[in-house]
Amino acid sequence: MIRVQNADKSYEKGTKALDGLCINVERGSIYGLVGTNGAGKTTIIRSIMGILMLDAGEITVDDETVYDNEQVKQRIGYVSDDPFAYRGYTLNEMGAYTAGLYENWNEDRFRTMLADYNLDGKAKLSSLSKGMRKQAAFILAMSVMPEHLVLDEPIDGLDPLVRRKTWKYIIDDVAEREMTVLVSSHNLREMEGYCDHIGIISEGRMVIERDLEDLKTDVHKVQVAFLDEEEDTFAKAMEGMKVIHHEKRGSVHVAIVCESAEKIQETLQDYNTPVLDLLPLTLEEIFIYELGGDSHEIDNII
Repeated sequence: MIRVQNADKSYEKGTKALDGLCINVERGSIYGLVGTNGAGKTTIIRSIMGILMLDAGEITVDDETVYDNEQVKQRIGYVSDDPFAYRGYTLNEMGAYTAGLYENWNEDRFRTMLADYNLDGKAKLSSLSKGMRKQAAFILAMSVMPEHLVLDEPIDGLDPLVRRKTWKYIIDDVAEREMTVLVSSHNLREMEGYCDHIGIISEGRMVIERDLEDLKTDVHKVQVAFLDEEEDTFAKAMEGMKVIHHEKRGSVHVAIVCESAEKIQETLQDYNTPVLDLLPLTLEEIFIYELGGDSHEIDNII
């Protein structure tokens, strides 16, 4: 499992990239890390990999610190947002180089995945497109048979068929070997389809960290009208609940409420409500509301 506790990191001129960030990734899960550009996703991923050193806080993988720990890194596969490779190397040479670094290197898997992705092992990395280099980096990461897989925008620039194939490899290894996956992406619809847990970060801090199904069942769009409404009826009805957006359209109140459907219905049953609809939200909609999306984005959801 991967643990980040109270991580702080600042860059030059006092720019704070991480601000007390905490992340908990359970073994055998697929954890999606989402946030706006500049939220700190790449910084924390590079810190987890031991590329960056935190100013404060702690990162552990299987209860061991990562920074300057070769044995822990042996168990982690990594694909960065801009994969590095020796540009003069061919894919075969890059495979041989990686095999010399990782004791669990699986040559059969490497060859099988090259064929599956239709990549020529004799091709030089410098001749490949950005998308093909991403595929090559993923193949190398999976061929070390990692216990933990850390992916920073792994499907960026890949076509739909390749994305589906990439996710299949990930899901199969999670199911068969209990591989633990931490993945960041801007493709929220895709994350919603594959992740077990979601962490939404903003300005280097964790906004929400939840099981995805629990998150989706505990955030609702509520449309309600009161037959005998007074000025503060809605406020009284929603007292004690987290309302992250509210507006009134004619006689109908439209709100985004962070609470279970059962509790919302139980609360409102004491009121005379000729209109009461509860609608679940997608991960993309939750993301927009939690991070205070632009008004036109909220209008599209409401």
